[in-house]
Amino acid sequence: MKLVCLSSFIMLFLLPGFTPADPIDDVANLLKLGNTRELAKSFASSVEITLMAEENIYSQAQATLILDKFFSKNKPKSIKLLHKVNSSANYRFGVFILTTDTGLYRVAFTLKDVGGKMSIIELRIENEKVK
Repeated sequence: MKLVCLSSFIMLFLLPGFTPADPIDDVANLLKLGNTRELAKSFASSVEITLMAEENIYSQAQATLILDKFFSKNKPKSIKLLHKVNSSANYRFGVFILTTDTGLYRVAFTLKDVGGKMSIIELRIENEKVK
């Protein structure tokens, strides 16, 4: 009996962690794919979007259309983490460099816990100035 319990205990340490995926990484992967439909599922009911010089608050549907338009003109190739803040249970923040077929963009977004789910409340896409 002790041998069975000990082997089960050891197996728990050998199995990959059962921690949930990081929502910042999930959003970054969707941005890398240019998958606005899946990304829209992470939007709060209203999202503050800054795309280059234009800044406004949009509904989920409007935000999806705006990002669809951006990704149709700028096909993503890769994404690189610059900064991540995940020390708060209620807010998360990520800054990435998105490489597209037309250039580099700095993408920053804020996630907020809304009803037990991390939702995007702010998304900024700007030209990357430093190369």
